Parts: sequence; C-alpha cells; structure tokens
Amino acid sequence: MNESTIFLPWLVIRQDDNGNRYRVGRYATRAEAQRVADGLDATGHKQLYWVERIGQHAQSADGTRN
Repeated sequence: MNESTIFLPWLVIRQDDNGNRYRVGRYATRAEAQRVADGLDATGHKQLYWVERIGQHAQSADGTRN
C-alpha cells in the first residue's frame, strides 16, 4: 500500500479561545484519534479538542452538533 491509497478518515480538531478551529491531525481509527485528543486535552490549556470523521458536520467538544 502506498501513501496515495491510505485512508485517514478521523480528524482531531482544536478550537482556541477565540473560536478558531484547526485540524491537528488525521488518523486511521477513531481510537487513535481519541487518544491524541485526550492527550492534548490533558495538557491543561483552555483549547478544546475533539474527534470528527471526515464528512460529518462539526460537533462541539461535548458531542452535540453545531
């Protein structure tokens, strides 16, 4: 399998204090993405981190749709 055929459907999203959202990374599994989001969230900064699947509507950190 080469890089052009790898599918990474899970995103970790960060929202800063001003409401700006950024993609932190893409991952093959939800579990992997969630581990990254949980690790970043544990740093104690005010930013929010959550996991989304590509093609889903944005969700807030508590899982409710925006």
